Amino acid sequence: MRQSFFYGTVILIIAGGITKVFGFAHRIVLSRIIGAEGMGLYQMVVPLLYFLITVTTFGLPVAIAKQVAETEAANNPRMTRRYLLLALAVAGGISLLVCTLLLLFSHWIAGALFADPRAHIVMLAAIPVIPISSISLVLRGYFQGKQNMIPTAISQLLEQVARMALVVVMTMSFLSAGIEYATAGAVASIIFGEAAGLLYILWQYRKGSKKAAAQLLERPFLQAVSASKTNISQLIHVALPVTLSRIIGSIAYVLEPMLVPLALVIAGYTTATATGLYGQFAGMAVPLLLFPTFLTYSLSVSLVPAVAEAAYQKNAPLVHRRIYQAMRITLVIGAPCTVLLTIFAEPLCTLLYGSEYREVGVLLKELAPFSVFLFFQAPLAAALQGLDYAQVVFRNTLISAVIKTAAMFVFTAQPTFGIHGAVIATNIGITLGTLLHFASLIKKIGFTVDVWEFGKIGIAMLAMGYLGSYMADHLFLHSSTAKLLLASASISSLLYLLLLVAMRVLGKQDVRRIPWIGEQLAIFFPRR
Repeated sequence: MRQSFFYGTVILIIAGGITKVFGFAHRIVLSRIIGAEGMGLYQMVVPLLYFLITVTTFGLPVAIAKQVAETEAANNPRMTRRYLLLALAVAGGISLLVCTLLLLFSHWIAGALFADPRAHIVMLAAIPVIPISSISLVLRGYFQGKQNMIPTAISQLLEQVARMALVVVMTMSFLSAGIEYATAGAVASIIFGEAAGLLYILWQYRKGSKKAAAQLLERPFLQAVSASKTNISQLIHVALPVTLSRIIGSIAYVLEPMLVPLALVIAGYTTATATGLYGQFAGMAVPLLLFPTFLTYSLSVSLVPAVAEAAYQKNAPLVHRRIYQAMRITLVIGAPCTVLLTIFAEPLCTLLYGSEYREVGVLLKELAPFSVFLFFQAPLAAALQGLDYAQVVFRNTLISAVIKTAAMFVFTAQPTFGIHGAVIATNIGITLGTLLHFASLIKKIGFTVDVWEFGKIGIAMLAMGYLGSYMADHLFLHSSTAKLLLASASISSLLYLLLLVAMRVLGKQDVRRIPWIGEQLAIFFPRR
């Protein structure tokens, strides 16, 4: 069932929000069962697992979404099935190779990568996740290319529900054998979650096109691959830069915990203090900064096929309209998140982490104003990928990652800045990456924005920030932290919404597109 760009985006945002909440709940439950030691083993293996999934999928979810959108626009279902078959063959082949290497050299890999030898057991338990997740992600890309976001949304929810339902049972069942086996049981719950999502999305594919499903299985994989060299090169043309961009991000992510503590030691801190400061920055402040990005990530997933379809049809006005619509939605959603994270950074961190980590709130307050650039980054990258400029995204990502990593070491090593140097470098990297993506869009397609409409959102954003700060500093100064946050955030957010309606940034036609409840809500809004 094909949905409009806006409708599909809202579905993914809702599913993404629920998935985020379940993900936090999963970690809380897990930490209470296996403790800090078990979570340490878990955190050693899971980042490696997701990195290997990135390698095995080889950027194919984005590539298949783009190519399927084009073949659907050309009304060529045969070519759609061929691209899907090729993507599944490539992802399956790479997954098989990676899993084989992991099994054959597991002891050597575990010894080289993990400080704790017990992580070897946890890594072995994680191996089956790789092929299941890779196939699932390719099939999601296929449905996204057909602009049907429901299978992706429901499969994500099923994954989390299955994991939540099984994590306690799987962990407690092996706890008596040792903490490493209990942690392996927790990782094994991911297998069942991924399998539940995959089974659902396979059922959706078969249900939607029984004939296509039969044809998909009729031709042997190798025969299809050998007859489709052009199609493979088209997939790789998109997939390779996407993969390289993610690998660059992963490398920067791996280098950061090595460079920042070292730079802090050079700045004059003890090793223990440097480790603690980095933990406050990367383990406490940054996750809060990144939490709202699921909203714009959902938008970027919908944007790739929507832009690819319009570009294939050579409909330049539609390309511009869809990108502008994405930018507008991003700012409408991202602006209040930026305001709330900025003005309530310190009380929020005090509530979550305790008063002894007040410094985390200071770090978040320094990061938060630049989060508005972070929200734009994924949709802008998705627009370039949909326009077949994935290599430009890779170039921009490489430039911003290199400059951010270098700046992080240089600034953090200065005693004047300390850990605040890492904040400065992060803000530089976020801002530079987003501006490079935006400049590329301007250069490639002459993209422009309505400055006055964006300015009105900025006015609402400033008014919201002023009211929220005033309430926190005066009206709820002596209230509990939870009451201060709830009351100030709710009332200031309501003002933001009312100003958007009053300035006709939000209108009846926007609200009407919201799934399920849009028509009912639209009667309260004026026409734009």
